[in-house]
Amino acid sequence: MMKKFAGEWNDVASWEKRAAVIKQGIIHGMQLDKMPDHKGNFHPVIRNTRRFDGYIVENIAIESFPGFYITGNLYRPVAENKKYAAVICTHGHWDDGRMMDDTQKLCAVFARMGAVAFALDMIGYGNSAQTTHKMPVAILLQAWNNKRVLEYLISRPDVDSTRIGITGASGGGTQTIMLAALDDRIKASAPVVMVSAHFFGGCQCESGMPVHKSRVHQTNNVEIAALCAPRPMLVVSDGADWTRNTPQIEYPYIKRVYALYNAEHNVENAHFPVEKHDYGYSKRTAVYFFFAHHLGLDIDAIPYENGIKEDFVTLLPKDSLKVFTPEYPIPGDALQGDEAVLEYLGF
Repeated sequence: MMKKFAGEWNDVASWEKRAAVIKQGIIHGMQLDKMPDHKGNFHPVIRNTRRFDGYIVENIAIESFPGFYITGNLYRPVAENKKYAAVICTHGHWDDGRMMDDTQKLCAVFARMGAVAFALDMIGYGNSAQTTHKMPVAILLQAWNNKRVLEYLISRPDVDSTRIGITGASGGGTQTIMLAALDDRIKASAPVVMVSAHFFGGCQCESGMPVHKSRVHQTNNVEIAALCAPRPMLVVSDGADWTRNTPQIEYPYIKRVYALYNAEHNVENAHFPVEKHDYGYSKRTAVYFFFAHHLGLDIDAIPYENGIKEDFVTLLPKDSLKVFTPEYPIPGDALQGDEAVLEYLGF
């Protein structure tokens, strides 16, 4: 199939013609064009501001659309009155999601390097309990939530809208390639352990709607990732999952697309053949250096001794990272349950 797809383009014009078909296939497949035109206030709820060694952590919720809330944490630099880069941090199908140690370390390092990092829950995970995770339009809700987080970050006075990136592993990698494909305001992306020619995720939130194949198009995650071209992208892969062939299969295809724009220097592959499916230390450090270079972050702000040192990060208990609690419940207008959300959206 990759050879068949490659036969449909050989220059910028023919690739961009195919890219437009793929992008419209995603939009129509997840019915993104049917979402309500909601450009209202984000009504942010920010609680529990805590200052640590070079960074600040806050619990945050913003409105995705009336009655539906995006829950997460905001990690930001200690200094104020300055424009910072920003990174959207998605997560995959791990129980603790944005609250797991790996995510806390990732976001704290970004903040200390000089970025505002927004770690958000997948729907049905963590504090996001208004729907189940495998509800029928999960892929749509997650794409929409990521777009709203992007727009929220752009709206902040401390964020430089020209320096916004996104990263995530596994299912978070799917969210990463989707938002980068759909929105050019993402300036750099780092999908981790997800970009595969033959595996699309297998969850309702990744392939539960016809974004890869319809009556008028067929594609895969390699081409969706390539829609990021010529913007900087780091594809991270490992030796023990569906990304084990990335250096031989997926990455060369993506690099050929970048070559059309003379932008081969903007795409990289960090492959870890003796590692498994995670967002572990080696993978994070590759991403730190990538975003430092392309988003103008200060890598020297992070301790280094034969490798990046993350021991300055204070790991917080899961419950302390929740914005909605028995003491601070979700707003009374919140839609509750899959059926209520589907009815509001007209599905």
